[in-house]
Amino acid sequence: MAHSSANTVLQRELLDTIKGLRATIESLQSTIENLRRSLAESQERERLAKEEIETMKRRFFGRSSEKHMVQSEGQLDFFNEVELEADRQQEEEIPYEANPELISGKEEKKRKPRTLRKELFKGLRVVDEDPIELPEEERYCKECGTMMVPLGKPQLVREVLKFVPAQLTLHRIYVQNYVCPECKENGEKNSFKSAKAPDALIPHSYASEPVMAHSMYQKYVNAVPLYRQEKDWEQMGAFLSRGTLGRWIKVCSEEYFVPLYEYFHRLLLDREFAMADETRLQVLKEPGRNPETDSFMWLFRSGEDGLPPLILYRYTETRAKFNAEEFLKGFKGYLMTDGYQGYNNLPDIVREACWAHIRRKFCDAIPAGKKDDLSEPAVQGVQYCDKLFAIERFCRENGYTHEQRHAFRNKKAPKILEAFWAWLDKQNPIKGSRMDKAVTYSRNQKQYAETYLQDGRCSLSNNPSENSIRPLTVGRKNWLFCDTPGGAHASATVYTMVEMAKVHGLNVEKYLAFLLEKRPHKGMTDEELEKLTPWSDEARSYCAFAQQIACI
Repeated sequence: MAHSSANTVLQRELLDTIKGLRATIESLQSTIENLRRSLAESQERERLAKEEIETMKRRFFGRSSEKHMVQSEGQLDFFNEVELEADRQQEEEIPYEANPELISGKEEKKRKPRTLRKELFKGLRVVDEDPIELPEEERYCKECGTMMVPLGKPQLVREVLKFVPAQLTLHRIYVQNYVCPECKENGEKNSFKSAKAPDALIPHSYASEPVMAHSMYQKYVNAVPLYRQEKDWEQMGAFLSRGTLGRWIKVCSEEYFVPLYEYFHRLLLDREFAMADETRLQVLKEPGRNPETDSFMWLFRSGEDGLPPLILYRYTETRAKFNAEEFLKGFKGYLMTDGYQGYNNLPDIVREACWAHIRRKFCDAIPAGKKDDLSEPAVQGVQYCDKLFAIERFCRENGYTHEQRHAFRNKKAPKILEAFWAWLDKQNPIKGSRMDKAVTYSRNQKQYAETYLQDGRCSLSNNPSENSIRPLTVGRKNWLFCDTPGGAHASATVYTMVEMAKVHGLNVEKYLAFLLEKRPHKGMTDEELEKLTPWSDEARSYCAFAQQIACI
């Protein structure tokens, strides 16, 4: 009995030991599983970090062009079957099918035509210098010794550009006083009269129209900060401090540019097609806010409606939705924007999504060295977008009217869009990856991405807005910030005049000087303000530019 009892105790101890070992094993297995999961998460974070680094490298050091990538013929068949099969069933040939490179996404590279010299310098005054003549002792004929005479017109040897350095001069303005000698002799009081001097641009200052136009041009076109301009003016013999220049620009903007700005705003609200974009801006002395807090500069412009382009900047403290709603109050039509949700559900506005942004997300998701690998999902996404842009390019190159473009879009684009959304639904990228962000962004924009099919004047992308706001982002790298909200508002107004001159092909500095000479004011009627617009005959005559810039 004692032996049996001892065995029972031993068995229990062994069972307890086995249970303990099993618990230990399970604990170790759980720990190993957690470590594996943690390792997998770390590896995924490392992969995503490397992806971000590669993307940043491409952004900072790679090409900034968004040209369409070339693909191999027939390589899209496996994911573009809807469109290709539909094309084969079409009995009627149209110009699109006559260009196989537009179907496959391939496009022949065309050599850029060489710009003629007369086009390069057509805005310059030509000076014909006196012809170079032979010295008198060399004019005798070697054969007979007779004095030689000129033969025909002088021969043109070459043309050279010559630069006349800028000069700053101090002009003293006088008025002549007059007196009636007889009345003076008789002691009459009102016997004196003076000529009327023109009003000063800015009371009690040395500012003139050419000086202000040049300073604005330097800051808002060439991105030269006022502290650098201060040194330039000093080199020309005058000390104009950055504070003085800033005050002058602010006064001219508020007094003379704001009335025309408000007229442009009224014209924009009457349009049916508009675009918008925004970018960060730092303003140091905003009441109740830290200097490091981001403010915003908005860009609103007219769409591709065939009417004179309108471009307006606007400064606000925040990016809140009510800023866009307030500025666009009264506008009824289509609005092209990026993916910012602040533009959603604005009253009386039909929103359009930008396909360039959708395409850019897929471009960012392409792994390094894989941009031509059509097995990569991100490359496939780019190719879908490229086919939509190929339709637009074809319409543009063939000079289609907006009615023709509307019909052509609705004949070709729906098949591509149907295939794209079907392909997008099948994508299941790794969460948090660049491809995941591209897919999520595209899905979120789906409800606005096909709006452009409703009218041929709707745009496919928001690139015109980005091109218009780019001068500010480039200039910001130099002057970094605005000192006060008033300065930010002034900059928005001057940028508006600058970009309006650019898009209408005017010499920017001349247009600024033209406005400062005409001095728009709040008492002007719209008919009077219309004569100061960059598309007016007077402005175009006064501000002719060397090379006309194509209106968007």
